[in-house]
Amino acid sequence: LHLSIRRQRQMCIRDRFKCSYIYLFLLIFCFNINAQNDSNAHDHKYEGLHHWEIPSKDPDRIILTFNGDPSTKRAVTWRTDLSVEKSEAQIAVAGINSSFANEACSYIASTEKFDLGLYKSNKSLIVNYHSVVFENLKPNTLYAYRVGSTENWSEWIQFKTANTDYNPTQFVYFGDAQNDILNHWSRVIRMAYQTAPNASFVIHAGDLVDTAHKDSEWAQWFKAGGFIHSQWTAIPVVGNHEFNRMDGYGGVKPRRLSIQWRPQFNLPVEQTLDSKLHETVYSVEYQDILIVVLNSTGHLEEQTKYIKEKLSNSNAKWKIVTCHHSVFSPAEGRDFKYARKIWKPLFDKYGVDLVLNGHDHTYARGHIPIKSSNIGQSGNIKTLYITSVSGPKQYDLDREQIKNYESDGYNAVKFGEQTQFFQVISIENDKLIYSAYTTLGTLYDKAIITKDFSTGQKTISN
Repeated sequence: LHLSIRRQRQMCIRDRFKCSYIYLFLLIFCFNINAQNDSNAHDHKYEGLHHWEIPSKDPDRIILTFNGDPSTKRAVTWRTDLSVEKSEAQIAVAGINSSFANEACSYIASTEKFDLGLYKSNKSLIVNYHSVVFENLKPNTLYAYRVGSTENWSEWIQFKTANTDYNPTQFVYFGDAQNDILNHWSRVIRMAYQTAPNASFVIHAGDLVDTAHKDSEWAQWFKAGGFIHSQWTAIPVVGNHEFNRMDGYGGVKPRRLSIQWRPQFNLPVEQTLDSKLHETVYSVEYQDILIVVLNSTGHLEEQTKYIKEKLSNSNAKWKIVTCHHSVFSPAEGRDFKYARKIWKPLFDKYGVDLVLNGHDHTYARGHIPIKSSNIGQSGNIKTLYITSVSGPKQYDLDREQIKNYESDGYNAVKFGEQTQFFQVISIENDKLIYSAYTTLGTLYDKAIITKDFSTGQKTISN
């Protein structure tokens, strides 16, 4: 009996020791895990950043742009952390089931290291930007693509190439997003997508952000649009807020283009222009529609030569010009006199149909009529001019100033204040149909240009 009791005691002691060791092991294990999580959570590199601002192995900020013939080429750019040194993109003709992926072609990406800390208000993070230009695509074809690497791919994303001939198309245009982007611009771009989901491309007419180099604002811009940026091909336009001093607004260093602009947008380079204008002045010809993108913040005389060259050498059925500053500024204290006096006569001469602007945080539609005895609500016109805003920052109209533009031949038709807008432009046969919507999806304004392609004569119905 005594022997049995002693053995039981020894077994209990051994079991207690075993339990103690197991408990100690679990305690140390949990401590290490918590310490690691705590270390990551309090990593000073990421302190103060939202999870969607932090780069990782997974591709983020994926965006399509034009760089080459839209019927056979498309550019894509994305971002990762530094651990992804080699990245690629895959593309295939989209299919009715997942087997299309077996036919995908791979493109090795160009990779560029980028230091966010170049600007004092950003975290000192170094990220990798990756870009590819898809080539030899089939015209008028729906493609699916993805970007990333073996272990970290994006989802498959679809877009359609342009046709080689003139065909119906639709695109979206936004004025300034600029302020409180994620909170208030997200509604606008998402409603625009609901309204025109099959848009071929989108024009962002400058001031995409408020502080050119501030990465938290670019993060908001990309999050607000989400997958839309990777599906609608973007035509970004620089505004004055895409330029800032590297030492801030009160600094002494010269203003320069947003440090994120060139890494994150893969755009055409016009070799005939000063390098300062590269990837901010370019043109796209989409199915017999010429879109000329200008940089209205400077080097205007050099761009005047570019305008003459592009417009005079194009036989496109429709000619569209976009720049940030409004040619006919509707807001108080604004006056883009150079454009009115120098560029407008060129638009008249070379048959520009539509000019799309931002900058003035109001809404205005007007046109240049051809002088006749009866203009009224319909008549012969030269160019339709639009100024619009998509973000929450709003200004008041200066109606007296707008009236003064009559001496330049400007006929004001429709205005708007304290309203966020997006615009859908549809081109069908001999008509350009312009529609402006509020962020609620309500039609606010509409005009139709009908054009005789043999004579270039245009009429407008409001």
